[in-house]
Amino acid sequence: MPLRAIIFDYGLVLSGPPEPAARAHLIDISGLSPEIFDAHYWKYRVDYDRGTLNGRTYWQTFASDTGIALAPERIDALIEHDVRMWASVDPIMLAWAGRVQASGMKTAILSNMGEELLAHMRKNFRWLDEFHHLTWSCELNLVKPHTAIYQHTLEKLGVRPEEALFLDDKVENVEGARQVGLHALVFHNPQTLQADLEREGWASQLPPVMA
Repeated sequence: MPLRAIIFDYGLVLSGPPEPAARAHLIDISGLSPEIFDAHYWKYRVDYDRGTLNGRTYWQTFASDTGIALAPERIDALIEHDVRMWASVDPIMLAWAGRVQASGMKTAILSNMGEELLAHMRKNFRWLDEFHHLTWSCELNLVKPHTAIYQHTLEKLGVRPEEALFLDDKVENVEGARQVGLHALVFHNPQTLQADLEREGWASQLPPVMA
């Protein structure tokens, strides 16, 4: 069955890698070693993405968990640099998404994301308006790989699972999409995406990733 839609994750698919200077600022503000910082940074990230925590309560939980004290102004700085760390985009993938849209195929973003980064993106990323639908975990109180978040996106796009291809950098999210019946690929970089599309027989339906 021909593809009618491409569904993109944001982080490390449409976005670039974490911005090094912003990450360095986060670690410096925390006063922790990079290893300890990383372990606790990810520990409650699902709760942040689900909307159970917001930026302030996320960093308060982080502080309590690591035994550090964070004054309100330090929490504000952590929120600011955390947003900056994920706010760069991959120009190759963004350009490809535009070519996919110009070809007449539907596009969506389905991303686990906290509300502060989302607010920044809505304010600064006008290209979001080009997508047919945007699914953000913090607004649904659902995160990938929960079945309902994929089904929600398909319903909003008006396509069946077998008519859509989902791209995500995390294996567990790709497997969750496949459980719903979506075609899905683990995204590594634009070059391997093109090779994967060719291997699976979808390249003829889509513009080239590398123009």
